[in-house]
Amino acid sequence: MATYRDAGVDIDAGDLAVQLMKASIAKATRPEVIGGIGGFAGLFDASALKKFSQPLLATSTDGVGTKTEIARAMGIYDTIGEDLVAMVVDDLVVCGAEPLFMTDYIAVGKVIPERIADIVKGIASGCAKANTALIGGETAEHPGLLADGEFDIAGAATGVVDAPNLLSAEKVRAGDILIAMPASGFHANGYSLIRHILKEKKLNVNQTYAELGKTLGEELLTPTEIYTRDCLALIAGLGNSLRTFAHVTGGGLAQNTARVIPNGLHAIFDRTTWSLPVATQLLAKIGDVPQSDFERTWNCGVGMVAVVAPESADLAVKSLAARGMKAWICGEIFSGSAPVSVTLEGAYLPR
Repeated sequence: MATYRDAGVDIDAGDLAVQLMKASIAKATRPEVIGGIGGFAGLFDASALKKFSQPLLATSTDGVGTKTEIARAMGIYDTIGEDLVAMVVDDLVVCGAEPLFMTDYIAVGKVIPERIADIVKGIASGCAKANTALIGGETAEHPGLLADGEFDIAGAATGVVDAPNLLSAEKVRAGDILIAMPASGFHANGYSLIRHILKEKKLNVNQTYAELGKTLGEELLTPTEIYTRDCLALIAGLGNSLRTFAHVTGGGLAQNTARVIPNGLHAIFDRTTWSLPVATQLLAKIGDVPQSDFERTWNCGVGMVAVVAPESADLAVKSLAARGMKAWICGEIFSGSAPVSVTLEGAYLPR
């Protein structure tokens, strides 16, 4: 006789995981959500979109990548979900869209209910920070494909923006100012390089570094900043003076900013306006990583960039400061020749 449990899939463990995560999911909702979890599909009342003159739905999907391996090494699973939410919803807000709802997918080698519940707890926490409803998800047990302790997570979200308010590169002009919003850490990019350094230099994630004031693993698991509400507040406050945003993910500051700069313009970041994060300096030094390489891999302390009209730059910084976000003017848009170019100039401020 052969059973599903014999094949490595434990349905009872999966059911327990669902029960354990219900309390967390209940905190990540919106008034437009219909019903609860457990159905075959999540429901969202689209009549709420009637207030828009021409509602455009925006969608984004992403994962957390090999940062999950750091979580597994540390045995800490209740923060990685916030990374997932941030990587998805902050891509949506770049075009001016308000994230409405999200679904997640968790693949594991073996369902450990408490571990799944911790991951979903982080996802729900991130959704609550972004005012995004978590309306569904899937946990898939893949014995034989993944080892018992291995897992991966992914998610997708849908947002809405009124067509007249759509942000894009087309709105960017010479003379516009670049506003930097600080990163909370490495976020969820460049962890393949980080893990390579850990392996090559035989670093222990449980070792405490005086300059960090915590263990290396704790630093590396710092959740990704969720900028959604701050960006939406800027849009509401600045109107047409807010041109667009650049979410600094894989590829670093220059490559991601180039995605929202039109041909014929040149963006210049002034490194002298900020210092490299301590953790970035530490790993770059230990791993002997060239500056040209870590700037293309890590965010270097800037997680989101707002492009604003020059007359609104000071207001943007003050508005973010009032919300607890210590943003700063970090560069400018200039006329240039096609194709688009983005450069970083000057030396980072010493710490």
